[in-house]
Amino acid sequence: MEPEDVTEEPASEPGAVSKLCTSIGQRYQKVLDDATPHVRRRWILAGLFNVLFLGRIVYMQGWYVVTYALAIYHLNLLIAFLTPKIDPSLEMSYDDDEPMLPTRSNDEFRPFERRLPEFKFWHSVMKATTIAYCCTLFKFFNIPVFWPILVMYFITLFCITMKRQIRHMLRYNYLPFSWGKPKYASSVAPPTDAV
Repeated sequence: MEPEDVTEEPASEPGAVSKLCTSIGQRYQKVLDDATPHVRRRWILAGLFNVLFLGRIVYMQGWYVVTYALAIYHLNLLIAFLTPKIDPSLEMSYDDDEPMLPTRSNDEFRPFERRLPEFKFWHSVMKATTIAYCCTLFKFFNIPVFWPILVMYFITLFCITMKRQIRHMLRYNYLPFSWGKPKYASSVAPPTDAV
């Protein structure tokens, strides 16, 4: 028996479809990178896109289940946005079963870290709204349903989950929002001009 000749084949180059997908992915990432510092503009765009979606729903008189699913998904994103990355209710000390949060000025300061960062929150809102808008282009997603029941159920669900989230915030003494650095008053009185 003669040994078989083993020849290595040259590595094949990526096909046209692969190159196109890579190019589209790079352009999409470039748009996301350019949009990152513009928080207010991104959220205005998300708000306008959601208003456009709701306008389509009202005009077309349908797709209420799609709208309800989108609203539930947005609510889940909001809850994840408001929740700390490390849940204080799960982080108990071994001594007295109390949460280990800083209570004195000399305790370690840990800034509020979200479970879902703001950019990922915005990006998920935009993707979900885009998918929901695309679903309204197909008639088979228009499931007949009595929409006031969905609205009432969503309002009830929103109130219950936000009440639970606010109780969690109050119990563990954290605030998920901060608008700038705190400004402290000077301990030295400003000089007055005596005449």
